[in-house]
Amino acid sequence: MEENTVVNDSKQYIVVKLDNEQYGIDISFIDNIVRMQQITRVPKAQPYFAGVINLRGEIIPVMCLRTKFGLPNKEYTNATRIIIVKPESNAKIGVLVDEVREVVSLDEENIEKTVYDEQGNNLIGVGKYNDTLISLLNIQGVIQDIDNA
Repeated sequence: MEENTVVNDSKQYIVVKLDNEQYGIDISFIDNIVRMQQITRVPKAQPYFAGVINLRGEIIPVMCLRTKFGLPNKEYTNATRIIIVKPESNAKIGVLVDEVREVVSLDEENIEKTVYDEQGNNLIGVGKYNDTLISLLNIQGVIQDIDNA
């Protein structure tokens, strides 16, 4: 008797908040999430490049997603976090977000691939979780500019 197995192709995403929008970052790229700390500015850097932090002796560049996505600046709060991401072959990069909400699992059928992305290749799709929509970030595309800067 043959047994049918269903393979569940779900991925986990950390849901973060920028303004009133929710974004998902593939958990496989996340190295760490840290509270806001002193960021040292770097002269003549791109506007979205917030500076660098010293995380346990490691110097990590930090990108401000608000600036990258053309959102107005906002004061940092107790909820502000720096997500340390490590794309496949790249060095670690910090990504500033307003708030980290939760971890969600999304099945492939709950993800609509993005056909048009006005921000270049920053999004891979939109995930539907319960009754909310989550814009899924292509974190490699988002930080690609910082590597080329």
